[in-house]
Amino acid sequence: MSWLADLVLVAHALVAIFVVTGLAAIWLGAWAGWSWTRNRIFRITHIATVGVVAATAVIGVACPLTLLEDWLRGGPIGSDGFIQRWVGRVLYYDFPLWVFTTVYVAFGLAVMVTWHRYPPRQRP
Repeated sequence: MSWLADLVLVAHALVAIFVVTGLAAIWLGAWAGWSWTRNRIFRITHIATVGVVAATAVIGVACPLTLLEDWLRGGPIGSDGFIQRWVGRVLYYDFPLWVFTTVYVAFGLAVMVTWHRYPPRQRP
């Protein structure tokens, strides 16, 4: 089951990359005039993903992908989030959970403001 847990980890990392680079791409696209950054499906997927991340952090629930990875590895299922766990491992420093919750909520607010300042295209 280790390979399946690794697959979940890779998927989780790709989701995190999508969340962060997606917002950066939207801002850059607004500045550069890239029409694909106003694609409705892309934007709805992005804001929904950020919303799930922020909501789970606010209500104090561990990310389902983190729980699935823990379960597949057969280890203890903890409440540390994906980012907290891996940033802590990379930097050898554990931030308190409230720091990550604050960052997730602030990021969510930035995505919502971006949605209003640079909205996706309307359906034809």
